[in-house]
Order: sequence, then C-alpha cells, then structure tokens
Amino acid sequence: MNAELGRRIAFTLCALLIFRIGTYIPLPGIDLVVWEQFFHSQSGGTRQSGETLGMLNMLSGGTVHRPSILALSVGPYITAAVLLQLLGMVGSPTLRGLSKAGEHGRRIVYEYTRYLALGLTLSLAYGISVALEGVGHLVGEPGILFRLSTVAALTGGTIFLVWLSELITARGVGNGLALILFVGIMTEAPSSFMAVLELGRQGLLTDHQILGLAVFTVAFIGSIVFMELARRRVPVEYPGRQVGHHRRTSDLSLKLNGAGVIPVVVVLWFLYLLIVVVADLAGGFNAAWVTSVTRNFGSGTPGFMIAATIAIVMFAFLYTAFVLDPEEAAEKLKAYGGVIPGIAPGAATAAHVDYVVSRTTMLGASYLALVFLIPELVIAYTKVSFYFGGVSALIVVCVVLDISAQVRKDGLLKPGGLRG
Repeated sequence: MNAELGRRIAFTLCALLIFRIGTYIPLPGIDLVVWEQFFHSQSGGTRQSGETLGMLNMLSGGTVHRPSILALSVGPYITAAVLLQLLGMVGSPTLRGLSKAGEHGRRIVYEYTRYLALGLTLSLAYGISVALEGVGHLVGEPGILFRLSTVAALTGGTIFLVWLSELITARGVGNGLALILFVGIMTEAPSSFMAVLELGRQGLLTDHQILGLAVFTVAFIGSIVFMELARRRVPVEYPGRQVGHHRRTSDLSLKLNGAGVIPVVVVLWFLYLLIVVVADLAGGFNAAWVTSVTRNFGSGTPGFMIAATIAIVMFAFLYTAFVLDPEEAAEKLKAYGGVIPGIAPGAATAAHVDYVVSRTTMLGASYLALVFLIPELVIAYTKVSFYFGGVSALIVVCVVLDISAQVRKDGLLKPGGLRG
C-alpha cells in the first residue's frame, strides 16, 4: 500500500468516526427515557410499526433509536438527486441539457439538488417535530420553539452529512454517500444479530431456525455478490484497427443491475418516511389513522410488499433508461468507428442496444425486487424482526465491491498510487 492510498484511507476513517460521534448527539427537548420506552414498545408491539422503526434505525445508523440530530441521514439528498435526474429525463429539457453540458452544467444541477434537498429536509424535519409532540410526555415543552429547534437540528445534521460525504468522495476512498449508509448499517447489524440470538435463548426460535437464518444470510449475500458482478457483454469490432489479419475487438459491457442500489434505497426510504408524514397529518404516532395504515401497509404486510415491489421494478427501469441512452451509445460507437457484428451503424445499432438493455434491465429489476422481497417473506414466515434485510445487504455488498475495485485500480495497479 502506497503513502497516498494510506492517507486516503486514514481520512475516510476519521470522517466516518466524526459521523459516528454525531449519531450520539440527541435532539434538544426530547426526554430520552420516554423515547427509549416508546421505541421498545413499538418494536415489541405491532410487528409492522416495530419493523418500520427498526429499518429506519438501521439505515440511519442508530439515529432513530437515540434519537439524533442526524436522524434523517443523507436520505433527503439522495431523493433530491434522483428526483432531478428523473425530471430531466421525462419532463425538463433544460435539466436534460444541463446534465450533458459538461462540468458547468453538472455544477448547476448540483446547486439545484442542494436546494431541493434543503426543501425536502425542512418539510420532513417539521413533520417529525409535530409527530414527536404527539407521543405522550416525550417533549418537555411542546410548541413553536421545540419545532424550530428540531427543524434546525435535523436540517443542520443532514447538511453536515452531505458536506462530509463530499469530502470523503474527494479526499477519501469510495463514494461518500454510500459509505455513510454502509457504516450506519454495519454498526447496527450486530445488535440485530444479537436480537435473534436472544430470541433463541428465550425459546422463541429453535436452534434449527437460527442455523437456517445464518445459512440463508450467507447464501443471500453470496447471491448478491454474484449478481452485482454479472455483465452482459456486447461484442464490438473496429474495422480500421487490425492486429495482423485479425480485427481489433472489444466489448460493450452492461451491468445486469445497471441501476445499482438507488431504486431500492429511494423507494424504501420514501415508503418508510411516509409513515412519518401520515403521523403528522393524523396528529401523532398513536392516532387511530396511523395504526390503521401501519396495520395494512406497514413493513411486513402484503400491501407493503406489493407496493414496494412494483415501485422498485418501475424505478429500476426509469433510472436505467436515464443512465444508459441507447442512441447516445450508438453515436459514440459510430464516432470511434465501432461496429456491432451483423448490425448496421446508427439507428440499427441504437435499436439493438435498446433491445439488449431492455432485457438486461428486466433481469436486473427482477433481481432488485427479489433482493427486497425474499428477506421480507423470511421475516414474515419466521415472525422475527430481523432488520438486516435485502436493502442493507445490497448496500453493504455494493460499497465493498466499489471500494475494492477503486483500491485495486488506483492504489495497487498504478506504480504511482492514487493520482488525480
């Protein structure tokens, strides 16, 4: 390992340590003893509300359990970025043009993303402050001052995490946003595993069931690794470039899961936070309306599984269509003299690429839906609130593979180490 790579790793670890310290700073005006009792009553009460709080807690790195000024994590920023990308794809020629206008255009889109993320954070933070006031005796002095302080704390926490993630991306190793999510999941995963062992000690789970869950978890993560490394390769020939009597060939490599973790993270984050919005409208977590919604559409219910599966598949198609444009790919191949064997350049190549991408995306979207659905069905079958589900495993695998690829490419294969 060279010195530059060592410095990047050290910077990343220090930044993530700062993030972890921030998760222990509680919101002002909250009685932590009352919140602890409420959190455990929800986790041990209806399975739907318990799993919703548990998954939000894991995705945010334990900030819901405490609760912390970083409780919203980087979710609003990710949601804002994806919303702008989709808007540029289906509704705004201006945004679509900016995304293709080089560095200047990307900077403008980035500013738009920050403003939209700020708006989402403010609205969510206010909804959370109102919902917290609906929990009996949780807030010592409810009112406008508590709401303002909560909105300021949650908004400042999210802005700080976005800034920290940008520093990690620029000066550290890996993608900062993904690493924030990764660390949050990994620090909460042991408590989830220990909870399963505790159920076994209490006799609620047999040894065979615990062993089965362990085997399932290992096999499930192994399957995700296999699928994330899977590629669909389209051969490309360059007629003007020959080695001896052979034409130079290359491949147009398409990931089976071209959308990555974005569809699952955004869809589930939106659905889980929707419970908070409903609580705000109904006047608190204990309102009859909220109880009815979580009973029919809370985590683990058939309604939630169906809605999330459909949304993940649709979002995967939309996001992949934005990331990979067949016409743009055909133009680039034509510009470099590349030809797909048996396919004419131009429109025919674009149609062929679209054909391949559509079927690859169908497999990728189905895979993402299964990554979400299979753990949910296992949880429903075993009656265990096992929060290390499909989205958590997918984030962990993707981040580890991304860091591994970056270190191999920039840190080990180049004699000079990590260069700009």
